[in-house]
Amino acid sequence: MTKSLVIVESPAKARTIAGFLGDGYVVESSIGHIRDLPKSADDVPPALKKVPWAKLGVDVENDFKPLYVVDADKKQHIQRLKQLLKDADELYLATDEDREGESIAWHLYEVLQPKVPVRRMVFHEITRKAIQQALSSPREIDRRLVEAQEARRILDRLFGYEVSPVLWKKILPKLSAGRVQSVATRVLVERERERMRFVTAKYWDLDALIGKKDGSTFDAGLVSVGGARVASGKDFNENGKLTKSDVVLLDEAQAKTLADGLRGQPMTVRSVERKPYKRSPSAPFMTSTLQQEAGRKLRFSTSRTMKAAQRLYENGYITYMRTDSTTLSEAALTAARRLIEEMYGREYVPSAPRTYANKVKNAQEAHEAIRPAGDTWKTPEDVSREVGPDEAKVYELVWKRTVASQMQDVRGESIVVKIAGKARDGRDVEFSVSGNTIQFAGFYRAYVEGSDDPEAELESREKHLPELVEGESLVARELKANGHETQPPARYTEASLVRRLEELGVGRPSTYASTLSTIQDRGYVFKKGTALYPSWTAFAVVSLLEKHFPELVDYAFTARMEDDLDEIANGAQNAVPWLRRFYFGEAANEGPNGAGGDNGLKTMVSENLGEIDARAVNSIPIGVDPNGVEIVARVGRYGPYLQRGEDTVSIPEELAPDELTVEKSLALLTAPSGDREVGKDPETGLSVFVKAGRFGTYVQLGEATKDGEKPKTASLFSSMKADTLTLEQALKLLSLPRTVGNDPADGVAITAQNGRYGPYVQKGTESRSLESEDQIFTVTTEQALALLAQPKTRGPRRAAATGPLKELGVDPVSQKPIVLREGRFGPYVSDGDTVASLRKGDTIDGITPERAQELLAERRERGPSTKSKRGRGGAKAKAAASEKPAAEKKAPAKKAAKKASTKKAAAKKASAKKGDDGDGAEAEESRPAKKRSPDVTAEP
Repeated sequence: MTKSLVIVESPAKARTIAGFLGDGYVVESSIGHIRDLPKSADDVPPALKKVPWAKLGVDVENDFKPLYVVDADKKQHIQRLKQLLKDADELYLATDEDREGESIAWHLYEVLQPKVPVRRMVFHEITRKAIQQALSSPREIDRRLVEAQEARRILDRLFGYEVSPVLWKKILPKLSAGRVQSVATRVLVERERERMRFVTAKYWDLDALIGKKDGSTFDAGLVSVGGARVASGKDFNENGKLTKSDVVLLDEAQAKTLADGLRGQPMTVRSVERKPYKRSPSAPFMTSTLQQEAGRKLRFSTSRTMKAAQRLYENGYITYMRTDSTTLSEAALTAARRLIEEMYGREYVPSAPRTYANKVKNAQEAHEAIRPAGDTWKTPEDVSREVGPDEAKVYELVWKRTVASQMQDVRGESIVVKIAGKARDGRDVEFSVSGNTIQFAGFYRAYVEGSDDPEAELESREKHLPELVEGESLVARELKANGHETQPPARYTEASLVRRLEELGVGRPSTYASTLSTIQDRGYVFKKGTALYPSWTAFAVVSLLEKHFPELVDYAFTARMEDDLDEIANGAQNAVPWLRRFYFGEAANEGPNGAGGDNGLKTMVSENLGEIDARAVNSIPIGVDPNGVEIVARVGRYGPYLQRGEDTVSIPEELAPDELTVEKSLALLTAPSGDREVGKDPETGLSVFVKAGRFGTYVQLGEATKDGEKPKTASLFSSMKADTLTLEQALKLLSLPRTVGNDPADGVAITAQNGRYGPYVQKGTESRSLESEDQIFTVTTEQALALLAQPKTRGPRRAAATGPLKELGVDPVSQKPIVLREGRFGPYVSDGDTVASLRKGDTIDGITPERAQELLAERRERGPSTKSKRGRGGAKAKAAASEKPAAEKKAPAKKAAKKASTKKAAAKKASAKKGDDGDGAEAEESRPAKKRSPDVTAEP
């Protein structure tokens, strides 16, 4: 009996497919990518250490030949695959049917070096029928797709490895640049700049309650006065100036006078205009539209959406979720039309199946839209009983959108009524009211598309008006003057940013989720609610790239790169000449080995580096003070800060860039700095200061001596404020640690003190937390001994004694209550099983149940926490601040953070590249990162 080995990307996919195959098949996963370009010099083997291009991983002088390394954590798994292959008579490479999947299949072929027949098995849904069809019609590995993915990977490596070090040298260490992420960051920064330039304008209008003779009433809005249209928000530019000269701008006094003059006045129906309307359904989902709709309707991040979609795909519920196609197969069209007739009736089925033109250029990632899998689709209710809450919600979206896409149009009638009147001052006025009725619900029976603008959803609802006829007499019952302010352009959400990138032709559907995760992880962007806020670091990065590498963040140039890469995939271009032009310049192909080009990436970086003024790119002008002195926001080593002349002050983390006006800047600059003398220590005669440091406010006894001896310091309690701190409080802080007493049993001293994790008592090596900082000065020996006798607790359980800060409903995944607590590293949310720290932009007061669910979902996606991860980032710095003030903070804190990265943690992260995480097709290169002991194989 023939024995076949089938290799897919993920374990979940392997389990599902194994259930459809017989005993003659062994199904195993590659666990994502098995090899990649080297991430750092540590990855390069000794034999190639001195080769100039080895760290880059691309031999740019030899046709951009890549150097591939096998992840250390994959070695054992590869040996397992090789052993399975020894017992097999044939090998099926069943990775996903896109560029990334084709590349994984090729890498498997190269590393495993099979001696048995190899077949490429492709499918876009995991059902028994689809798997059997794929087995019966295998093909060869498509080298054109592999080369296209390889060219994309090399391009991203060249971009990231050449440009990121410029950011390190001129802005901050550990920053990154990327072909798509840098453009996405620029989009967000440009929107924030628009908001910063925006000048609010005020305008007024009237609402009227108009009555009929039969006593019925309806609302109408003022549209013209004296024959001139009343100005609305759309008539102002970003500077707050009117753009039209033929409109009337009402102020508060005019609006109220007009309201008083119209109250009780007779009115007449001037016109009644009725028009039929129809609305057609939207196309079935492709990757980007699914991400947008899940963001709008479910408030899911793109990453959360793709995780749920991948799990649905791998378990056979939907078709492949990385696609830019809106096409449905004949079998899917038949299934949809049959289902519509059964559920809604024959009248809801169009005479012919609907087809949708694909608006994405060079769409090619897969052959079909995202739809329910199979020929007979499970209902959302049935699926909800078999999958998790996130998967159930995403499946319901996919099911409804697919079904609706094949239903009849919505048909109805819209009505616009114009009402004429005359004010007491003799001026003619006109009010308007509109309504609509739905005569045939069509696809609305199944699905109503969401919107980025909540008000737009109202358009899909009926609005009924009383029966009105031209010439009918009415009366103005009540009138209300309303004031309005123009609003700056809205911040992007993940959904609207994906749509904008798609409009620009930047990136591909498979990359949007990883791009959005990257720009948030790098600190370029943070979320408040669903809105994306760019950081000051993002401003500095974009400023540098715009001034010195304008092509690299030019929207049209980046979109042309996408087109070129697609042409390589289609065979219309060759990868090597194109890469030469990009890296060495336009004239590169004229010289040997691509030498002598102009305006290539290599030349841009080498020539521009010396011209970049680090201070200039890290400075963002805010305005000038009343004396004409410039106020500038700067990005510094320890965070963003404001500068006016010699005065500086840190910019609060929670403050969005567009909120940092000149007035706000002056308030920050003139606020008490915290550096003040609170009095003299009666014992030593030394001055006691309260100071603002890098990690918070602290008190200090005396000044540093010439011999370098450091003065004694102590951090303030969380309940204390720098501007109200008294000498008595400062001296109490400086007296710590406090000796509580001695244990009568052994005479060992017990102390109370404040540490990085909060207040505690200690005896020898044993310590226990106190519930509040004030207890440090009140706890007795008996109380301390009672605490020390209790079992030691760790992590979030320690905070449980003080109770939750807020209750946030029930988590849909665990079905357990979510609470907000204060922990050792700051506030966090937990459902009892999963703990997720609040991120930048989240506040205790502003956290919502939806945001808490999102944080927990993201934490689950990252897998079990490790000790190495717990101490990283701002949380560690904040925790350290409670133990030592800024004056005592030196380099060791940074070294500790670096050391925390363990081999095991790195290996787990490295393995979750595609099949495991759902985000990952074609993730762009951003910056070098350390890895361990690889195997190395140069492409033949």
